[in-house]
Amino acid sequence: MTDHNNQQQKYEYLADNPNVKVMPIMLSLIIGAFFAILNETLLNIALTTLMAEFGVTLTTVQWMATGFMLIMGIIIPASAVLMQWFTTRQLFLSTMIIFTIGTAISALAPNFPILLVGRLIQAVGTGLLMPIIFNVFLLIFPPHRRGKVMGLVGLVIMFAPAIGPTLSGVIVEYLGWRYLFISVIPFALFSIAFASKYLVNVSEVTKPKIDIVSLIFSTIGFGAIVYGFSSAGESEAGFLDPKVYSVIIIGFIAVALFTWRQLRLEEPLIDLRVFKYPMYTHGVLMFLIIIMAMFASEIILPIYMQGPLALTAATAGLVLLPGSILNGAMSPVMGGLFDKFGPRVLMIPATLVLCGTMFMMSRLDLNTPLWVIIVGYILLMLSVSAIMMPAETNGLNQLPKHLYPHGTAVMTTLQPVAGAIGVSVFISIMNARQNGLLQNANNPTDPTAIKEAMVAGVELVYFIAFAISIVAVIMAFFVYRAVPKETEEQPLEES
Repeated sequence: MTDHNNQQQKYEYLADNPNVKVMPIMLSLIIGAFFAILNETLLNIALTTLMAEFGVTLTTVQWMATGFMLIMGIIIPASAVLMQWFTTRQLFLSTMIIFTIGTAISALAPNFPILLVGRLIQAVGTGLLMPIIFNVFLLIFPPHRRGKVMGLVGLVIMFAPAIGPTLSGVIVEYLGWRYLFISVIPFALFSIAFASKYLVNVSEVTKPKIDIVSLIFSTIGFGAIVYGFSSAGESEAGFLDPKVYSVIIIGFIAVALFTWRQLRLEEPLIDLRVFKYPMYTHGVLMFLIIIMAMFASEIILPIYMQGPLALTAATAGLVLLPGSILNGAMSPVMGGLFDKFGPRVLMIPATLVLCGTMFMMSRLDLNTPLWVIIVGYILLMLSVSAIMMPAETNGLNQLPKHLYPHGTAVMTTLQPVAGAIGVSVFISIMNARQNGLLQNANNPTDPTAIKEAMVAGVELVYFIAFAISIVAVIMAFFVYRAVPKETEEQPLEES
């Protein structure tokens, strides 16, 4: 009996089972995820081009970013249940097919509404990919090996959106915006073919009851919150517009009802009891802060460089390239350091660097040399790689196995919602600051006055990001290495 138990313990994680080929499973997921997640930021630098192409305003074209995240925020809450209803293979192939269809529609779009429809269909496919990846890797690898493995995942989920603006700038400059979609289609088709051959199911299909009321609450709640924040930038009154704040209030009420219902159901859509685990809650909060800091830079910096600095899309993309490359290259390294030393050794210095970088960015002006922007973005992306994935992995490590799908669903739901809110709020703040200064200017149509007003808006956004990053610094001092709850007796001290 003892030998049997030892053997069962040995093969508790699939990576320890010699009969399971882990590498093809990883490659199947990573190949598809890279190109799907790449689309989160692929259009950031192209927004200015799309405004000119279709004659739309900044607040309208930003729906290419916020709409993408809105759909993801609506679809992801159902991922915990879907991963228990369908096999890994079925879910992955379905999401990649949907994503490919959306990409094709966007590539052929004759006008902005059709382009936006294609973009939103892409988001439906992308929305389920991240929870699938995290859940599979949590099932495959034991906690002491997850840091390095999640670092490799970070190479995809952080490097892909980070490299998006650079690729976008080059493609838009030399090939045209349609090739942002055309170039992705062959890789998406290859991913489908590769997964069809090699991907096997690693999760248990239990088919729990799906609570329709919870789905309605989550759809209304997360959808209304993102829509309300996004609409604030389109109204002259901003958040004081009754149409804006009423939608936001409805969204928060629906989310509150969703939360209340989840805590009462025996089989909740998302089990919010994951927040009973302190390091999971800590990881979620750190994760949200980093998401907002990263999305702020990836949206605001291209606007600043192509606006006041008058750089081309290609040049703006290349300015971001060193930081993007280092972010991807350092993610596996940071994962290995996390396995060896724990989260605190990484997070404390990284949050301090993040805080200093945000303050440095808040001092940008019309005469800021490009090397300052390059160095600032490098420091930002290095700090992101040292905080985001270790915080997320450490939090998930504390959960028992039956909560893995729910823990990943919560984190992946909050990512697009926080990103959409962050983008909308930051752009609204930037526009409000710019418009306020222009209203008091002697000549509001003067190009120099317009540039100076926009720079003032960028400075304010980064100063707010600096204030938020101070919270991350404080939180970094309270982190400790988490272990699965089933075996946890007390927090492990840092090495």
